Amino acid sequence: MLQAGFLLITAFSVLATSFISGIFGMAGGMILMGVLVAFMPVSAAMVLHGAAQLTSNGWRAFLWRTHVDVRIFGRFLVGLLLAGLLFAFIGFIPDRALVLITLGVVPFLVLAIPRRFVPQVTTRGGAEMCGFLNTAMQFLAGVSGPLLDIFYVRTDMDRRVVVATKAACQACAHLAKLVYFGQALSGSDSLPALVVGLAVGCAIIGTSLSKFVLERLNDKQFRRWTQVLVMAIGTVYLVQGVHLLMTR
Repeated sequence: MLQAGFLLITAFSVLATSFISGIFGMAGGMILMGVLVAFMPVSAAMVLHGAAQLTSNGWRAFLWRTHVDVRIFGRFLVGLLLAGLLFAFIGFIPDRALVLITLGVVPFLVLAIPRRFVPQVTTRGGAEMCGFLNTAMQFLAGVSGPLLDIFYVRTDMDRRVVVATKAACQACAHLAKLVYFGQALSGSDSLPALVVGLAVGCAIIGTSLSKFVLERLNDKQFRRWTQVLVMAIGTVYLVQGVHLLMTR
């Protein structure tokens, strides 16, 4: 029988992080991944995170469907498929320390890369590269929001188009992650249907509530708070990952 505490943590974590992701288009997934990997095997955490974030991003894409840039989305899928084929061939499964360190390093790495060197999703080859790198990061850390964002920062796209298009792309990346780690689950790590169903339901509720907040943010507030939140989360995970690595 599932413990009530486990179900409560899962429900609250998914609800809160889906709400955050619905506002900023990312950050919530980083928080959720850190929570899940703290008390679950990596493969199980990846699958539950994938189910929750697939629902959250998919529902967000549906709510903002009229703002999705279909051309960018289609080109993103090309890169996603290439990354999926590569990792299917390698068969790599990260451990908990690598997941946390990668979660922590990515925001700083993104900040260190001169923006002029990163192709935007609106430029030639930009969306395809975005799809490949972000899907690869999904398989390494379970999250790719900060990396995804760097491909959008210099575009003149409206925040609604950014959130909607990123949501559609991320939904597919999380689906790929769910399939990849789902086939790697052992019998002892399998997830009960109740847990997955709870995560899906809370993801829909959190995402739906976030729509009202996003409507009240302006583009300047949206970008400023996104960067602050992601850097703070990255710092916490980097410290945790290094500590875990050093105390093995």
